[in-house]
Amino acid sequence: MTEHFTDDPNIDKKDEALTAQRFRMLEDIARELSAKDISFPTCFDAALKIRNALRDPGVQIREVVRMVGTEPLVVVKLLRMANSVAYNRSGQVITDIDTAVTRIGLEATRTLAISIAMDQLLRSKDLVCFGDLSKALWLHTLRTAAAARVLAARLTRVNREEAMMAGLVHDLGAFYMLYRAAQYEEMRIRLDSVRHLLAQWHESIGESLMSALGLPEQIVQATREHDQPHALEHGVRTLEDIVYVANQLAGGMGWLFGGKAPTEGHPALDTPEFAALADEIEAEYLALMGVLS
Repeated sequence: MTEHFTDDPNIDKKDEALTAQRFRMLEDIARELSAKDISFPTCFDAALKIRNALRDPGVQIREVVRMVGTEPLVVVKLLRMANSVAYNRSGQVITDIDTAVTRIGLEATRTLAISIAMDQLLRSKDLVCFGDLSKALWLHTLRTAAAARVLAARLTRVNREEAMMAGLVHDLGAFYMLYRAAQYEEMRIRLDSVRHLLAQWHESIGESLMSALGLPEQIVQATREHDQPHALEHGVRTLEDIVYVANQLAGGMGWLFGGKAPTEGHPALDTPEFAALADEIEAEYLALMGVLS
């Protein structure tokens, strides 16, 4: 990327610094994504409760699955381990957290999840400046995951746990970008600029991030353009359809702009079919929230 500057004395030097830091941030992200081993915080509360709960030596596997299933980065890294050569002798790629935990075992799951949660807690102090935004993003993520699970179960033949997984990680790029933006002084004091960058880049950076973290290709593909309005020509059939609809039912990019996004731009979603699922989606969402209460 090339940085452009001007000698015009009327240009606000802070704006110039902001532009330079935008470019630097995107360049740093591109460089870091090539490293493969990437870590960043998502939600402080989730990481703290996961760490505390999993320290209990008597914790049951069902509880472990429920806890780690609320934290996007933990889920991604558990899937990567479960699909690694060491644990996947058959070559069968798995895409849901239940099977991942069963495959790698309770102790390995607990060790990895605690390690990731600890790392996130150490990094979370950097996200204080974007605390409200990161919390809103996490709540949107849980609501999308809940909607994806219900949509898959009620309207398709797609595995509902795989759909929930895809919903949970669909905005992973936004979490990562928030963390990276917090590293730059000019970005920390310019929330509107951060929102603009997130809106413009979170999908493409998310795609690269998920590939770097080793997520199965069908998950990456399904989340690729979840915020791009398009027609549902054949209704909800595929995992990609599910993620798109679930994301919109959860407010789309409303988390980024302080409220639930209007659905007028998505008339295909304003139907009795989806309205009939609202209560079930809400119940699923509250159940997810209850895991960490």
